[in-house]
Amino acid sequence: MLIPVSWLRDYVALEMPLAELGERLSVATGVVAAIEARGVSDEGGNLDLFRVGKVLEAVKHPNADRLQLCKVDLGEAEARQIVCGAWNFGAGATVGVALPGAVLPNGLELDERMVRGESSNGMILSEEEVQLGSDHAGIMVLPELVPGTPLADVLPLADHVLDVEVTGNRPDLLSIYGVAREIAALYELELAPPPGIDPARADEESLSIAIDDLAGCPRYVGCLFREVTVAPSPVWLRARLLAAGMRPISNVVDITNYAMLALGSPLHAFDWSTLRGGRIVVRRAEAGETLRTLDGVDRRLDPSDLMITDGERSVALAAIMGGEETEIGEATTDVLLEAANFEPFGIFRTSERLRLRTEGSNRWEKGVDPHLAGQAAKLATQLLVEVAGARWVGEADVHAGLPERPSIVYRPERADAAIGLPTPPAEQYGLLARLGFDRDGERVLAPTWRARDVTREIDVVEEVARFRLDDVPFTLPTRRAMFGTLSRAQQLRRRLEDALVGLGFSETYTPSLRPAGTDSGPWSLPEPISVELTVLRTSLLPSLVEAARRNVDAGAERIALFEIARVYLAGDDLPDEHVRVAGIVEGGFGRAKGVVEAVYRALKAEPSFERGEDERFHPGKTARTAAGLVGELHPAALEGTWGAFELDLELLFAVSQEPVTFEDVVSFPLVRQDIAVAVAEEVEAGALVAAVREAAGPELREARVFDVYRGEQLGSGIKSVAIRLAFQSPERTLTDDDVAPLRERIVATLAERFGAELRA
Repeated sequence: MLIPVSWLRDYVALEMPLAELGERLSVATGVVAAIEARGVSDEGGNLDLFRVGKVLEAVKHPNADRLQLCKVDLGEAEARQIVCGAWNFGAGATVGVALPGAVLPNGLELDERMVRGESSNGMILSEEEVQLGSDHAGIMVLPELVPGTPLADVLPLADHVLDVEVTGNRPDLLSIYGVAREIAALYELELAPPPGIDPARADEESLSIAIDDLAGCPRYVGCLFREVTVAPSPVWLRARLLAAGMRPISNVVDITNYAMLALGSPLHAFDWSTLRGGRIVVRRAEAGETLRTLDGVDRRLDPSDLMITDGERSVALAAIMGGEETEIGEATTDVLLEAANFEPFGIFRTSERLRLRTEGSNRWEKGVDPHLAGQAAKLATQLLVEVAGARWVGEADVHAGLPERPSIVYRPERADAAIGLPTPPAEQYGLLARLGFDRDGERVLAPTWRARDVTREIDVVEEVARFRLDDVPFTLPTRRAMFGTLSRAQQLRRRLEDALVGLGFSETYTPSLRPAGTDSGPWSLPEPISVELTVLRTSLLPSLVEAARRNVDAGAERIALFEIARVYLAGDDLPDEHVRVAGIVEGGFGRAKGVVEAVYRALKAEPSFERGEDERFHPGKTARTAAGLVGELHPAALEGTWGAFELDLELLFAVSQEPVTFEDVVSFPLVRQDIAVAVAEEVEAGALVAAVREAAGPELREARVFDVYRGEQLGSGIKSVAIRLAFQSPERTLTDDDVAPLRERIVATLAERFGAELRA
């Protein structure tokens, strides 16, 4: 919620520094995410150089067809001559003027200058030049004012805007007056009455309103206006809407938005002449019914949708958006103003089903105070009469009784016990009174705007507590005892993370949701918040590839990323969840395989690789371990040479030898020998090493491939694999004669299983 400070000051005096106000609101009410300065800077008395002026003369520039030469009275001894490029005004207009030396919000400093041979002693201002609007084609024409009046006295030239993050249980803070009420309570300041007073009624026309579903619409206030003039809103109104984050449209529509922002109760305006039945009926949608809303979309309605109708057809989606046929236009002269109240859950369901969110629906679905509708109607009525020249001729307020205020048993001592800070009862009741609570003996009555979320004693205690948070001392909890330790899985996960970081990798976190596509899984969201976040992922690698691509595009070098997260595989009623580690690194298959080997060593495990296939990896450069895949990324996945891996943590930890058990150090020397065997091309080196270990028995300490050779002398489809062997006994020194039987057994096993031939 964007809160212009100048608007807040209409309801409560703000004399404290804004930074302090932001801190106190963040603690007690809602986080103030930012305080933004808008408009003209007041540094060095800059605001004094912006004045109200009256145009005495406006004629065509003698040397330029598109410029006017103006004489402007600024309350000084002599009028100033100013050259202006706008033509939407003439002699007699009241305008805003910036004098030489003034600095505009865009940083431009004005000076007296010659324009096509004529002196220009200032600038006649448009809305855009002082950040009061987006119109730069014409200058601001003001109501009749005294020349020389400081422009800041009549327009919010310099302002600050609070960006307040409002929680879902506080719809009362989605209004300027609601935030002002919190500030008044925080600082014990006087709060102005709610804005809006009924003007005199011009006539007494009857207005027919019927509510067929009082559960969905507990209250409907309708006000009828004649002789309305639809036109652009005055500058002050447009400026406030823009500062609060809303786009000005026309005076009638802007007034409904202004009242909503001021008080928190959304309004809607209908062109009365387009209502065929000449009345309002609130009902549920009929089967097969459609409505074209203001955004030009034909929407198929559901029987659960609450509709505003004219007795013959639907004219609005209640609380969400009006219909196109009854939209306020330039030709509108008769207006029906709607100030109603709607049940929040039904509005939320309809809004979600139609994927149609508006400023109004955002408030209704959180629950708006039914008592607010009347006050919002008063404010809008006052502004329609004052700003749009309307005649107020009729009103109807239909409801079946407004809800009672919640009555709650309250014990001040209970608040002291729950908060941990003593607060005198009189102070507690005084604080609650500032927040709108009334005391009734041992009970308190919650204000109507808090009726949905303050229903229990502990809710009232919370109201006292949030105003005492500043008094809570900063202390650490006393640690009386500490139990427990990390589980084996937690220890291994930390060792895995440390190993990858030590290898130069950076950990990343990516969303578990992916776009629907080739890498998507069976679990999709029925109502995704974005097309990019639609399905639960079944692999971590696509997310890491995208992260690596973003880093490449940003010019990063030596990219190495890893992530440990869940994947969601096909299951019965729920996903089959597995925790995996995945990594991506520049350097191709060799680099990625080396990383996987290092990970296994860190976990005290021995990897075993076999040929693998996966469409994400380069053909022929993919290996599979018991825990997952490692390989070189397919060139189409990411430009350059990249290695990647993805391993299942449960399977990876299963082969870990942790906790390590003690084994006596063998002091007898190793006997090292090499063998080279010729085998068919499809025989995997890992299978040869596994067979060697099995054949040799426990006295074989080491077996690893150190060379693979292919050549014409071997013949087509044959390769030579060289394996380095190391033998050792814990009991004695082995000789070549001791090793010879083991070597022969190895060669025989390889010949039997793989048709291997020992090379000389």
